[in-house]
Formats: sequence, C-alpha cells, structure tokens
Amino acid sequence: MLIAYFDCFSGASGDMILGALMDAGLPLDTLRTDLGKLNVEGYKIDRKEVVKAGIRATQALVQIGVGHDRHATHLDDIRLTITKSNLSPNVKDKSLQIFERLAAAETRVHGVENGHARLHEVGALDSLIDVVGSVIGFSCLGIEKAYCSSVNVGGGTVTCSHGVLPVPAPATLELIKGKPIYSSGVQTELLTPTGAAILTSLCSDFAPMPNMVVECIGYGAGKRDLESPNVLRLSIGNDETQSADLTPRTVGIIETNIDDMNPQLYDHLISRALEIGGLDICLHPNCMKKNRPGVSLQVICPIEKIDELAKLIFTETTAIGVRWRIENRIVTERVVETITTDYGNARIKIASFQGRIVNIKPEYDDCKKLAQERRVPIKKVMAEVIHEAGKMFPEGKTK
Repeated sequence: MLIAYFDCFSGASGDMILGALMDAGLPLDTLRTDLGKLNVEGYKIDRKEVVKAGIRATQALVQIGVGHDRHATHLDDIRLTITKSNLSPNVKDKSLQIFERLAAAETRVHGVENGHARLHEVGALDSLIDVVGSVIGFSCLGIEKAYCSSVNVGGGTVTCSHGVLPVPAPATLELIKGKPIYSSGVQTELLTPTGAAILTSLCSDFAPMPNMVVECIGYGAGKRDLESPNVLRLSIGNDETQSADLTPRTVGIIETNIDDMNPQLYDHLISRALEIGGLDICLHPNCMKKNRPGVSLQVICPIEKIDELAKLIFTETTAIGVRWRIENRIVTERVVETITTDYGNARIKIASFQGRIVNIKPEYDDCKKLAQERRVPIKKVMAEVIHEAGKMFPEGKTK
C-alpha cells in the first residue's frame, strides 16, 4: 500500500500541501490538465524552487488575473462549480468534503447558515485551486492512505476579513479539533483553515511516523521567511507492515447476515468502512430464514478498528448483531509503478514475495481513461500495459 506522511513542524497551508505534492513528483502539466476540468478561468498555476532557511522546497504559485474576483464566495457557489466540472467522481467527492468541512467550521464559529456560509479567504479562487489541486495530487501519485504529525499552529494574532483574531484562528481550531497540535512559540499563523481542512479530510490518523519504506520526499514552501525552515515535508512510500516474508499478521474479521436492507446502501457502507480503515469488505449472497435471499457481510480490519467498524455496521445497516474473531494473514509486498505504453502512461500494482514478482495488475481507472481517449478496447490497453511491464521486469524480479 502506498502511504504518505505529512510532517507539519512548520504548520501547513493549501499552497504548502500543493507544493509538497509537486515536489514529490506530481507533474505540473498533469496538474494543469486536471485543474482545467474545473472549467473556471482567471488563474495561472506554476511552481518555483526556493530555499527556506537552508532547505530547498517547491512553492506553488497560483496567480489570479486582473479583474477576476479574489474575494469570498458561498459554499453553494463552490458546490455548483465542482459538481458541474469534468473532474473524476473521487476528486469531486473529496474536494466537496473539504469545502463542506470549511463551511461547517465557519457556521459554528461565526453563526451563519451553512449553505450560505461566506468562505472569505478560503472561498477565493486561489483556495479552490489549492484544495482541488491537492486532491488531484493524491489521486495522480497513487496515495492510498495518509497520516499526519502533530501540527505546529504558530501563535500571536492574524488579521483577516473578520478582524484581528488569535492564532490559531477560530475556524482553524474548529477544524483541527480532536487532533494533536502545539505551538513552537513562533508569533505568526502557521496552520491556515485551508491547510487544516485538507489534512483532516485526507489523513486517516494524526500520530508519529508509521513504519514505512520511504521512496520519495517533497518539501512545500510557505510564503513567509522564518528563522526555521517554513516548509511542509511529505514522505511517500510503502507500508512496511506489508513486507514480503511469511510472518503471520493478525487482523480482525467482522461478519453479519442481512436480509432486510435496500441494496443501494451497501455502496455507502463500503466507502465509509474503507475510509475508517477497513482492509477488505466482501458481500456474499446467501439464503436466510423463511427462505429469504440475504447477504453475508464480511469486513477484514486491523484489530484496533473492530469496535469502530462494528459501530459503523450498526448505524449504516439494518444489522442488530455482528460476529468477530481474530485471524492470521500473510501478505505480499506491494509497490506501484508507472508504465509508458503507446497509448499513454498507466500505473501498475506489483505484488512480490522474497524479491520475485508473483502478480502484476494494471490500474483499472488509468486503463479505462486511456481506452476512452484512444477509442480502443480496454482489454487491449491492459494487455499492452502488462506486456510493457514484462519488459520492465524481464526476470520477474523487483528492482
């Protein structure tokens, strides 16, 4: 599993997150192309290498054209822009989730109606680009799960449209509530509302760095020059817990049988279970009492997630009881590589054991996109990707 870790020793902002993703490998051309699917005008996005207190970093530059509105907009306007765009469903959903959380924080802090919450600085066009661009970056880099450190929020006061406010700003503190924060004593705002909304929406946990094999590192630069490096560090790599040996690892198994639920609800249940930390979710048809057709639901998860996922099943399904147990499992090492073909670039997931490749699986969404763009059968694209992958690993060994 490809995971990411944000080290927020100097806080975080939308442009710092976007800069870190670009520094870690998000191509600028790809970002521009995908942002074009928003169908909004009046901005340019670029990148610049800078040095912050001795550390080289990438600064994301979003320039707003003369005559275009730089000021606040309402949540309803942002919803309409994102919903009507040509972005992928996943990018739409994640982007909307971030802005919904921003609006909820504004509502609670300033006492306005949620749908008409005026998103002041975070509702401007440049913030829209930061948020959607960050979600695009996660998707393009293949990040499957993200973690975050405790966040340095800064100190002092900040001047904004609401006046002079304490740091962290009230909306920022509302967004980061329940997560570990601290102040190093720097008298400036280090964590912005946009940065807080992105991190708390995209990161599954705020904790020390997980066991991982780091493959690439990105530094995103903040605008201010401070005595310490004003950068956000992003580490991307593979989850070390999914190593290639045969050491058993324990997982939780949760099961229940359901025969009285609208099947449309399973889609939402599965999505939420994966967000919480479920490793795999399966549905099996069965026949229950009174000869009713039913579904056996099975969730595989880390042991520490059993209670949380059981609660999810009770709240999101008609189940009134679950069974759970602990089992061992063995997993292969998984890495994600990008393959270049005559149809374009596509990611592949490589499973290996003791340095030998045991399976190569093309990324379905990438192959689907190439098939649609080139108007060829998707199975032809997938065959070409596997063929090129065979050239990349001629002896069946990982690099």
